This record gives sequence, C-alpha cells and structure tokens, in this order.
Amino acid sequence: MPLLSTLVRDHTDIGPEDEEFLTRLVAEWHLLADLSFSDLVLWIPDTDPNIFWAAAQVRPATGPTALEFDVAGDEIAYLPEHGVPEAYLTGTEVETSENKLQAGIPVDVHAVPIHRDGKVLAVIERHTNQMGVRAPGALEDNYLEMAEVLTEMVSRGEYPTGTPSDMVFSPRVGDGVYRLDKNRNVAYATPNAITALRRLGLDSYPEDEHLPSLLRGLAEAAGGSAPADEAYFTTEISEVEAIAGNVTIRLRLVPLRGEDGSDELIVLCRDITEISLRERQLVTKDATIREIHHRVKNNLQTVAALLRMQARRSPEARVALTEAMSRVAAIAVVHETLSQTFDESVPFDDVADRVLQMVGAVATQHDHPEGVRARREGSFGMVPAPVATALSLVVTELCQNAIEHGLSGSSGGTVTVRPRTDAGWLEVEVVDDGTGLPEDFQLATSRSLGLSIVSTLVRDLGGTFELMNNPDAPGSLARVRLPMANDS
Repeated sequence: MPLLSTLVRDHTDIGPEDEEFLTRLVAEWHLLADLSFSDLVLWIPDTDPNIFWAAAQVRPATGPTALEFDVAGDEIAYLPEHGVPEAYLTGTEVETSENKLQAGIPVDVHAVPIHRDGKVLAVIERHTNQMGVRAPGALEDNYLEMAEVLTEMVSRGEYPTGTPSDMVFSPRVGDGVYRLDKNRNVAYATPNAITALRRLGLDSYPEDEHLPSLLRGLAEAAGGSAPADEAYFTTEISEVEAIAGNVTIRLRLVPLRGEDGSDELIVLCRDITEISLRERQLVTKDATIREIHHRVKNNLQTVAALLRMQARRSPEARVALTEAMSRVAAIAVVHETLSQTFDESVPFDDVADRVLQMVGAVATQHDHPEGVRARREGSFGMVPAPVATALSLVVTELCQNAIEHGLSGSSGGTVTVRPRTDAGWLEVEVVDDGTGLPEDFQLATSRSLGLSIVSTLVRDLGGTFELMNNPDAPGSLARVRLPMANDS
C-alpha cells in the first residue's frame, strides 16, 4: 500500500474522495516541482491537530534538490516558527524562511494550503535551493511565473483535473514547453519546444504565432493531422497529438487560470516518433503471435479429430487414442484463448470449463452411460500464458485419472475441480466420489502415464503434487500447488 494511503488510513480523518484527490495531485505535481525548481513535500494533518505527517515528496528534474534526505513518513509537531501548521490553520500561504540554511545550503521555504470543499485539506511545502538557482533569463522567468499561477490553482483545489499522465507517452517540462496567452498565441517556447516544431517542418521561430493554426498548417503540408482550435481552450488537462509526415509530437494541455481571471495554457510537448513506431511494431508482433496461436489451434483440432476417427476404427486402442485426443484438445483450447487476446495472462476459468465439458462428454460416450458430471467450484483467476498450457494438461490428466480409476466400474459419478489462490500460489484440488485409491497405492511407483505427465509438468513449474484418498468423503483427492509469480 502506498505511503500516502497508509498514513491517511492510520493517522487522519481524511475521507476517500479527498484521499483520491491527494493521490491524483501527487501523481501530477512534478509539473509544479519542475516549473518552480523546487522540492515539494505534502503534509497531511493527524487526528491530533498538533501533528502533521509528510505523506509524499518529489524533487525537481530542472534543478538541484534542496532536501538532502527523504522526509516522507516523518512527522512534525506544532511549532510557532514552522510554516506548515500556520498555513493549515490560517488558510494562507506562509513563507517560513528567506535563504534559511539547510545542510549549509540557502533554501527558501513556502507552505501552501490546499483548499477543498471549504476547508484546508493539506499543505504543500515548497523548498527552493537558492544556491542552484539558474541565472535569470526568459526560460527561468516564464517557468517561475507559470509556477506561481499553478501554485494558486493547487491552493484552490483546481489542479489536477482531466487526463492523468502516462508514464510512457506524456511529455514533461524538460521535453519542451509552450506558454500560450488567452488567444492561444505563443508567448514563450523553450528551446526543446522549438526543436519539436522544426521536426514538424517549421523554418522560423514560433513567438506570437497562433499555435493551433501553426501546427495544423505544418501537419496538412505533410499529409498529417493536428487537433482543432477548440482543443486548446480546454478547461481540464488533456493530451493530443500532431502528426506531420513520419513525425509525431505529443502535446499535454494544462489550463492556467489565475486569481485575476487570466486564462493561459501550458503546452508540454514531446517527440514520440520512435515510441509510436515501436508501439506499432509491437501491435504487429502481437497480431502475428495471435495468428500463430490460431493456426496452431486449428492444427491441433485436426489432430484431435483424426485421433477420434482412429479410436472409432480401432477398438483395441480406443482408450489410449481417446486419452491422447483429450490431451491434444486441451492444448488447443489454450491456444484458442491466446489467439483472442493481447494479454500475457489467460482467464483460465473459461479454459477449465471447456476442458471439463470435453472430459465429461468423452466419459459419458464410452464407459459411463449414466453420465459423468465434471464441475468447477471456485476460480482460477488469471493464469500466466506460459503456465496455462501445462495447467490445462494437468487438469485434463487428473480428471481423466479420476474418471478412469476412481469411477471405474460405476455407471456415472462426479468429478469436482476446486481452484483457489493463496499468497501467490494457485492450489487445485480434483475430487471424485468413486471407490478411492488401493491401500498399497504409492504415487512414486505408479506406472500411470497420466500421473507421470502431471508429476513432470508440476515439477517443471516449481510446484507440488500429491494424490490421496479423500479424508472427508468417499473417493480420491489430487492436490496441485503452483507458484503464480509474474515471471512464471
């Protein structure tokens, strides 16, 4: 559980909606940290009004840190000289120091209250390393001006809203920034942002240009696409793309609304051409793999059909051919499932139900005229694809063994498969209501091909397998335990 959630649960009266807001804020506050060249610390109040907890911390990617050590998880008590309690109690921003020395470094500290639903919810403390402050220039001035307005929005509880950042695609401050005025003309563009426009085909500087029209013109000239003007007047954070030729630029639009009624827009930009190309290659690869699974499934179903035909023509080999057919069909079910999804895991309940239906139908057709009921109690959940094929064979073999030996001599019966997950392990029990195992049965010395297959597969997967008489009812019980780690 993240530190923020743990502290909220254990030490505060913050409700679920407010916790969700703070979680979204922490996920997006890197923008404020980078624009202000500051470390940020989120302080939340304890149920004891004299105590505050540091629930999260972020360092700027645009400058040196002001905090030598992590403070997340620390607590502070009320002190008159500390700005966090004062900002919380007064609801106003507090400058707690001017070039205060921290570990020998001059640091400016501001405490900013976060208002929500008419109350102060928490406090953000902003630490700026003055020793590392860059020489004043257009970039620094624009960053700090945008940071001040963004700080006001955070304090009013108006940031963030809209589209969450994507760890892979979303641009950051260091990738490039446009500052647009109320008409969406470029008031300032960082060097990286200008480079992005040059990659789209711009051969001049974008200052004072209408960015929506500029991007649309560049895109149309290269047979690409760009967002309409309306997208740049969004009231919430959104992301769009401009494409010109083989170049793709990702834009993150962040409304900037000041207390004075100003209406600007921060546009973060990032050249994601290479990432988009790789994503398309992955989609193509996934589609190819799905097609391979589909063809393997078709081939296996053909083999199973041939075995079924041969079993009808060769009574003396019927049992062996029927078992082989079931094994091939079980593997085909897994490949069919994999051919229908891009996921690396398989919803194994569907696979198991089809295997049980197949095993029960085969048993009913041959040795058990009154029918064998094969059923599932419980859920397998999602099973990693590399494990799914082996697991389908394990379930098939155990069910066939229960029918062939446990229900031998009976006209019908029930085989129950009971899966359950526990602390990273999948446990599967296969239970029948038959006669049970012979008194002298030993799994290690059994010459059953099916049990040998199960033992080998389970051992290869790092699991355990045991077979015994059911202690709670007549019949036998097979138990398999398999690790379900992500790297399985």
